[in-house]
Amino acid sequence: MADAACTISHRVDEYLRGLRNLDLLRFIACGSVDDGKSTLIGRLLYESHLIFEDELATLKVDSARLGTQGGAPDLALLVDGLAAEREQGITIDVAYRFFATDHRKFIVADTPGHEQYVRNMVTGASTADLAIILVDARKGVLTQTRRHSYVVAMLGIRHVVLAVNKLDMVGYSAEVFDRIVRDYRTFAEAIGLAKITCVPTSARYGDNIVTPSTNTPWYQGPPLLRVLETVEVDTTAAARRPFRMPVQMVNRPGSEFRGLCGPVVGGTIRCGDQVCVLPSGHVSRIARVVGCDGDMPGAVAGQSVTVVLADDMDVGRGDVLCAVAAPAIVADQFDATLIWMGEERLLPGRPYRIKIGTRVVDATVTELRHRIDVDKMIRVPATYLELNQIGLCALQADRTIVFDPYLDNRDTGGFIIVDRITNNTVGAGLVRTALAPSRNLHWQALDIDKSARARLNGQRPCVVWLTGLSGAGKSVIANLLEKRLHALGRHTYLLDGDNVRHGLNRDLGFTEAERVENIRRVAEVAALMVDAGLIVLAAFISPFRADRDIARRTVAAGEFCEVFVDTSLAAAEQRDPKGLYRKARRGELLNFTGIDSPYERPTDPDVHIDTSKQSPEEAVDAIVSWLRVHSLLD
Repeated sequence: MADAACTISHRVDEYLRGLRNLDLLRFIACGSVDDGKSTLIGRLLYESHLIFEDELATLKVDSARLGTQGGAPDLALLVDGLAAEREQGITIDVAYRFFATDHRKFIVADTPGHEQYVRNMVTGASTADLAIILVDARKGVLTQTRRHSYVVAMLGIRHVVLAVNKLDMVGYSAEVFDRIVRDYRTFAEAIGLAKITCVPTSARYGDNIVTPSTNTPWYQGPPLLRVLETVEVDTTAAARRPFRMPVQMVNRPGSEFRGLCGPVVGGTIRCGDQVCVLPSGHVSRIARVVGCDGDMPGAVAGQSVTVVLADDMDVGRGDVLCAVAAPAIVADQFDATLIWMGEERLLPGRPYRIKIGTRVVDATVTELRHRIDVDKMIRVPATYLELNQIGLCALQADRTIVFDPYLDNRDTGGFIIVDRITNNTVGAGLVRTALAPSRNLHWQALDIDKSARARLNGQRPCVVWLTGLSGAGKSVIANLLEKRLHALGRHTYLLDGDNVRHGLNRDLGFTEAERVENIRRVAEVAALMVDAGLIVLAAFISPFRADRDIARRTVAAGEFCEVFVDTSLAAAEQRDPKGLYRKARRGELLNFTGIDSPYERPTDPDVHIDTSKQSPEEAVDAIVSWLRVHSLLD
C-alpha cells in the first residue's frame, strides 16, 4: 500500500515538473448568444480526457436535470457554473478553466455573448494571447461577432481562430464555411486582424475539435486543439521591453531593510543596474533583488520580487521603477480609448477615480472626441458613453501618473475607472498617448497668493453653494445673504444660475451633459474668485451630487459650504415665478429638473434650509451662523 502511494506521489511530482517546463497560452472563447462557446470548451476538455471522474459523474446528473442535449452529456455545464447560467442555458460571468496537454498549458476564459455582458468579455480578453471567435454556421457573421472582434483587436490580441460552429446544422457544407470565412476576413482586415486561422467545427459532436473529422473531407487544416498547441506566441516579448516595476508595497520588517515589492511587468533587471523612480525622476542603483527563496541575481518580466535600492529615497506605492535609458511617460493629461461598463452614462466633466498599475488618482474626462460605431466601423460625434459603448477620450488627472501606451505594455497602459461614490468599476481604459499641454504647460509661480489677497480683504475666502429645485428660493436667499455680508464689510460676489447663462455659459443647453459642463465652468470661476480672496455665493439648481462634489473639490478643505434649499416639488410648482413648471408639464420645456430630469438631494449638506418652516431671513441667519462656527466669519 505504501509502495503504491509512493509511486502515485512520484508520478504526480513528475507531472508537475513537466507542467513547469511547458509554456502557457491564455485564450478566450467569445461569440454571439448560443453560438456554442461553453459546449466547445467542454468538448475540448472532454475529448482531451481532461475531465476527472467525479466531474463526469456530476455532469451526468446535471445533464439529466438541466441539460439541453436530450439526456446526452451537456458539455456546456462543465464551464457554466452559475445557477442562472445553467437555468437559462447561457453564459453570464467569465468562466476560467486550466488544462494542459503534452505540448502546452492553457487558461481558457469562456466569455458571455449577450450584448449587455460585453464588459465581462473585456475582462476575459484583457490578459489573453489568442481569441476563438465562434460563428453559428446558420447565422453567419453578426453584429456581436464584429463587436467582439473589434474589442479583441483593440486589446492587442493578434492571434484569432474563427470557429465556424454548428456545421452539422447545415450539412457540413463547404460553401457555407467558405462564405462565412470570406465575410469575416473582409471585416477583420479592416480592423487590423491579420493572423486568422479558420476551423469548421461541431462542438456538439466533436468535429475538428481534437481530431480531424470525416464529415469535412474538404478541410485539410488542423483541428482546433492542434492550432492551440502550435500557434506561435512570443513568450519573451515582455522581457524584451524596457524595464518596468510598479511598486505595490514598501517592505520594512526592521531598520536594516527597506525593500520595494512589486511585479516586473516589462524587461529585466540585475543587481547593479541603474533605475529611475517615476514620477519623481530620482535615479539609483539596484543593490539587491530578493525573491521568496532569498537573494537573486536579477528578475525578468512575470516575476514578483523585492528590490532594494542603493540610495535612501522617498519611494512608495504607486511609483514605478523604470529603465533609465527608456523611462515611461509621466503626465497628467492623456488620450485613451474607453470601454464604458457603467449603468449610468459617462459624462465629460464628471469626477471619477482611475487605477493604473498600483497608482490611484482622481480624474475627469475633459473631452469625448468620438464614439466608435462598431457595427458600421465609423466614428460618431458623442457627448456621452452608455453601457458597452467605446469612445476616444481626453482625460485630466489630479496629479501626474506614470504610463506607457497600451500597445507597448498592457500592464502600464491599461487602467480601470471607478465610481467615487459606489466604488463600482464603471469603465476600462487603454492609454494611447500623453497630450501635448500636459508636457508643455506648467503652473506659473506668483508672488502674491491667496493668503495675501485674503489678508488684504480682511477675511477668509470661501464658497457658499446653494442648491435646490427651481423656485426653491436659492436666488432670494443668496441675494439677502450677500446684502448681510456686505453690511458686515465682507468682499463678495454672487454667481447666479440664470445670469451666467447670459455670458460665460450662453453656448450650453440643458441636456445632462451640458448641465455637467455648466457646473464645471461655474466651479472653476468660483475657485478663481476664492483665490482672489472673495467670499463667493453660488445659486444653482446643480441637480447632480457628482457635480456638486466637483465644485467642493475645486477649493481647499474648509472653504466650501453646501446649502440645501429644501422645497417640495409641489410647493415649487405652486410658486413657479417664471412659469417654467407649467411649460415643462405641457412638454414645451425638456430636461426640466423635477419633471423629466432628476434632482439628487444632498445626503449630508453643511446647512439644510427647510423653506416650509424657515423664512429667507432665517435661512440667512443659519448660513451666517455656520460660517461663524467654522471660522469663515469673525
